[in-house]
Amino acid sequence: MAIARMSVAELEAFLHAEFPQAFRDGDIAIESADGETCLLRQRYSERMLRPGGTVSGPTLMALADFAMYVVLLSRIGPVGLAVTANLNINFLRRGRPGQDVLAAARLLKLGKRLAVGEVTLLSGTSPDPIAHVTSTYSIPNA
Repeated sequence: MAIARMSVAELEAFLHAEFPQAFRDGDIAIESADGETCLLRQRYSERMLRPGGTVSGPTLMALADFAMYVVLLSRIGPVGLAVTANLNINFLRRGRPGQDVLAAARLLKLGKRLAVGEVTLLSGTSPDPIAHVTSTYSIPNA
């Protein structure tokens, strides 16, 4: 089991200071982060919807990318310049309007320069994923 190098409170403080454009207005909450996994909740807003009343792809991609960043920081500490190298998303079913979106991320492999993880996106209380994401992050030299 991994040991978290940043607590939820430390992650929130870091993100408010260093990445406020992604962690603003309280629309995303970090529910847990333990160095191996994290759970984020994006509170429902009509801004999330695309025509037809479905949660938009860009909303889901951004939340998944942010969840991967959070789980990585929880493991390696406050490395602000860790960046996305690859993100692949499979949309599985419609995200329902009126429902929060949850992102459950986990690290699959952590190396010196690259981290690989996956994120499952859920709509509200449904156990059925609305999207599955794999992602690779590049970690800068210390």
